[in-house]
Amino acid sequence: MKLRAIAFITVLLVSVSAFSADTDRKYITSSAPGASSLPFSDGVLVGNTLYIAGHLGLDKTGKPPAAVTDEVKNALDGIKSVLEGEGMTMDDLVSVQVFCSDVSLFSQFNGVYRTYFHDHFPARAFLGSGTLLFGAHFEVMGIAVKRAK
Repeated sequence: MKLRAIAFITVLLVSVSAFSADTDRKYITSSAPGASSLPFSDGVLVGNTLYIAGHLGLDKTGKPPAAVTDEVKNALDGIKSVLEGEGMTMDDLVSVQVFCSDVSLFSQFNGVYRTYFHDHFPARAFLGSGTLLFGAHFEVMGIAVKRAK
């Protein structure tokens, strides 16, 4: 666990160094109704690195679906959508953080999560978070690096 924490801090430090004054940034905002009034971007692209904001797995009613697996799919589909908008895939993710209101849902989350990757899994933290907004069980955020073609 200590090694994971050190690895995560290293990734953050490397990521922060990418934010130099002469680096162009592209701010990505959702086209969903009401999204423009929210005080954050869905993602920020700096060079070939995409920082993706946290995504909840809410349904169209703004609540978590009855099935936890559907909530996981919705959250991961949100991440996937931001990636695809920048010409990336889930396999471009290098780091993922999952905040979970009930860590007993770990196995259910993993069952869905594994289906989103083809090659290797990104580095990941799965954190017990306590209560999440709107009664969500999960919030997922990540960092992706665009592969050279």
